Parts: sequence; C-alpha cells; structure tokens
Amino acid sequence: MSKSELDKKFIEAFGDNLRKVRHERDMSMEDLAHASELEYSQISRIERGIINTKITTVNAIAKGLKISPKQLFDFKK
Repeated sequence: MSKSELDKKFIEAFGDNLRKVRHERDMSMEDLAHASELEYSQISRIERGIINTKITTVNAIAKGLKISPKQLFDFKK
C-alpha cells in the first residue's frame, strides 16, 4: 500500500473515531461545531475523511468534546 493510501486510511479512521466519540457524548455536529467554534461543514468534512485537519483544529474539537486530544487518536487504523 502506498503512503498516500495509508494517509487516506488514517484520515478516514480519525474521522470515524471523531464521529464515535461525538455520538458517545450525544452531541450533534451542530453542537460540536458551536462548542469548538468551528464551522459545521468543517466537522462534517473531518468526520467523512475528506480533509486532513490541523492539530490546532483537533485541539479545538477536543475542547468542545471536553476530552484530551489524545482520545481522538485512540483508534486502530
């Protein structure tokens, strides 16, 4: 598997984990967008694995979810 294919799988796994964590906290994408001061569309693109988000955005999302950023990376690719 090429590096770009591995990167895509990692980005998709991150998005899947974000969705799982958000659902565990009974938050909608709108709720998370508001809590993290991000656009709804950005949350959507991250969860669908469309964009490779910045670490500062990961931190904002973690704060919005009231978790450690590390928890967003706690998944198997």
